[in-house]
Amino acid sequence: MFDSRQYDWSDITVVLGGKDLTGIRGIKYTEKQEKEVIYGKGALPMSIQKGNRSIEGEITLLQSELEVLILNSPTRSILDLQVNAVVNYGNPTSGDVPITDIIQGIQFTEEPKEMKQGDKFMEVTLPFIALRKKNMVA
Repeated sequence: MFDSRQYDWSDITVVLGGKDLTGIRGIKYTEKQEKEVIYGKGALPMSIQKGNRSIEGEITLLQSELEVLILNSPTRSILDLQVNAVVNYGNPTSGDVPITDIIQGIQFTEEPKEMKQGDKFMEVTLPFIALRKKNMVA
């Protein structure tokens, strides 16, 4: 039997550098690979050649979570921190099949902070690059 239940935000757990992020507001990551169509004689392609792979993304956190990450950095800069992230999708107590992505070697490329009049809290989006992504299904 096929279960078409979609995971929602409450079904996601993100552990970054060993810390369960309770102040996470969003996560996005993409694995890319360079590809190029190769042409020879005629107008149709002969093959597709593959190049380097890369992983990039962003984590959106509440400002208090960012401050904890900064405190755990040896130089007190998020830009010098390298961490792994474990992203779990699914709630086994609801009968979901857990899906886990492990993103290794995350390094943040920016440390933006912004507030404007009327804001009730600071939300920070940290862009990152990473070394690898592994997918696991229970």
